[in-house]
Amino acid sequence: MAEIVNTAQAEAWNGYEGAHWADHADRYDAVNGGFNEVLLAAAGIGDGDRVLDIGCGNGQLTRLAAVRAASGSATGVDLSGPMLASALASAQAEGIANVSFQQGDAQVYPFLAGEFDVAMSRFGIMFFADPVAAFRNVARALRPAGRLVFAAMTSAVGTDLGTVFGALAPYLPYAGPTDGHGPTSFSDPDHVRSVLSDAGFTDIAYTRIEADGIWGRDTADAADFIAGWGPIRHQLSQVDPAVEVDIRGALLDALRPFHSSGGVRLRGTAWLVTGKTPLRGCR
Repeated sequence: MAEIVNTAQAEAWNGYEGAHWADHADRYDAVNGGFNEVLLAAAGIGDGDRVLDIGCGNGQLTRLAAVRAASGSATGVDLSGPMLASALASAQAEGIANVSFQQGDAQVYPFLAGEFDVAMSRFGIMFFADPVAAFRNVARALRPAGRLVFAAMTSAVGTDLGTVFGALAPYLPYAGPTDGHGPTSFSDPDHVRSVLSDAGFTDIAYTRIEADGIWGRDTADAADFIAGWGPIRHQLSQVDPAVEVDIRGALLDALRPFHSSGGVRLRGTAWLVTGKTPLRGCR
């Protein structure tokens, strides 16, 4: 594996967190897969393109990009060994030959200069130890006028996810993502623009997008899944068992309004961010 500077994230994604995502790959794709088509459309992937998927996880977006690239290729990079094993197994099962997966930290990964036409990510770019350094490395990996497209979480406030996790706030010291750190570290568009500009990207734009995510067959199934998700599981380990019973009840109550015949659906919100590397000789 290449050099790692984001050691805390590497530990998490190669421990319980990564194993849970790998073991429930289809479920996490059901949560986030609604954003795939808008990302792929914005990336404008065509035959022959060389695509980099940053923080590729279980590789669903990487594989879809590889199919669109046809005679080109798609490369997924992630910290997580368990998820990369899942991604490779899925690619082999689907017969996708022009895809590869590499374990490493995209902030310092030794990409060849200009080896990609497109860099993209589905919620895989919010955890860098040094975001400017990371995107500068991605920019170096792109050809001149190369394209950057990614989805990043908005603030959870006022969203379905915010409603559900807000119901846990009275019971847990930390009941889900908060702005400024972790999953919502790119929730401020002005901050996104500043990071990408400092990293050398131009033509930076962002659009708020929405998609439904399926979190479970019913409220009990969705509650079990959420309780097993790394950040919530960690918090549950710190409370009294009696409080955990109250938390589960609050979670079931919060999920119930989102249950329909199609399962438990939460409307997800994200920023669709795009940018380009400058033409050679231009800044």
